[in-house]
Amino acid sequence: MALKVKAVERKIKFNKNDEGVWRYVMQPDLYIALNQTKVIKEAALRSGVSQGVMKACWDAAGEVIKAWATEGHSVALPGLGTMRFGLRSKSVEDVNKVKTSLITARRIIFTPAVDLKDELANTAIQITCYDRTGKEVKRVTSADDGTIEDTENENNENTENDGSQQNGGSQNGSEQNQQGEQGQQGAQGYALTIATSGSGSATVTHDGNAVTSGTSLNEDDEVEISITPAEGQVPTASINGSSIELTEDNGVYTGSFAMPGQASALVISTGVSGEGGDGGEGLDKD
Repeated sequence: MALKVKAVERKIKFNKNDEGVWRYVMQPDLYIALNQTKVIKEAALRSGVSQGVMKACWDAAGEVIKAWATEGHSVALPGLGTMRFGLRSKSVEDVNKVKTSLITARRIIFTPAVDLKDELANTAIQITCYDRTGKEVKRVTSADDGTIEDTENENNENTENDGSQQNGGSQNGSEQNQQGEQGQQGAQGYALTIATSGSGSATVTHDGNAVTSGTSLNEDDEVEISITPAEGQVPTASINGSSIELTEDNGVYTGSFAMPGQASALVISTGVSGEGGDGGEGLDKD
């Protein structure tokens, strides 16, 4: 078994007057999402119990996990890791100013089990490279060291104000709130999901670096968009449902937005005619 990654050659532009440079941008080549019914069916086959019994156990476990996690417990997910409640918040000096409006985001924090991390580290990665015309030009098998990002340590460094941290006493709580505000601007940031459609092409960048779906960005990071639509078509873009203003220059449309302080969705249509654009390959279609 191997994880599939695709490296697609895309033109990256840093401003509307830039001719751009061609770079191979890697991103996971994800399969279709598996629905609950299929997962239950497979688990029933592997365990030897009926699908009805498996579904009842699945539903019951889900209700228990949901109830305990929202009560502040760190709940074990068998074979996977643990899940707990966390939050991001701003800090204040005056205790009289402490209020729920300081909370900027409620979070669900998943910490993978050692076995799951080891499994991922030992799984090979296969990279398929496509040039700018969409032609497959090379295949590469991974030779990386299998390093797994330690989200638990990263969370502690950024201090996300989860339940265990909040129970540390008034002095520690004050320090954690202060660190939590810094963590909001820290390295972890917020995930940006990108979905594209249409027969044209699009690139998304930040500080000159390509941004792919799932990239983590900090609040207020400036994100640039460059779209080359199919002839005679007009592209559109929106972030969390709000339209992004695009400027056209020599057939190329550019725009930008500041990353919101939350996980966000960027939707790009690279070509919309009178009846809507054609479907086409984009940055991500999860």
